[in-house]
Amino acid sequence: MLPSAGVYYFPWEVNSSVPEGEVLRTFGRLNFYDLARSEAVLTAQHSSAQYQVCVDTKFVEPFQAQLGSCYMVLGEAEQREGGAPVVKARILTCVEGMNTPLLEQAIQEQREYFKERQERTGDSMS
Repeated sequence: MLPSAGVYYFPWEVNSSVPEGEVLRTFGRLNFYDLARSEAVLTAQHSSAQYQVCVDTKFVEPFQAQLGSCYMVLGEAEQREGGAPVVKARILTCVEGMNTPLLEQAIQEQREYFKERQERTGDSMS
């Protein structure tokens, strides 16, 4: 069975606002990969801060890790001991060459659309 489509979260939102078990999509540059521990780290720059997303790669191995390349991940959020959330990857795809600012804009517009649609649906239900 395929996972649900997943809600897009920016890498800087993953550590603070994703509930455990939530199906999510996020992206970042592959900064670290350890095959022995089935663990990868995606990084992203936002404003002046660097953010990291830990990814459990157990279900997507073997994959051709290209350090420094941009990846998109679909998976579930899981809390690990020590408090840092981890994304258990179901799909991990290299998207090198993707226009990241354009993706960020598309995510913002999608969120706005869903918010407006929810408000219209809520109004029509009253």
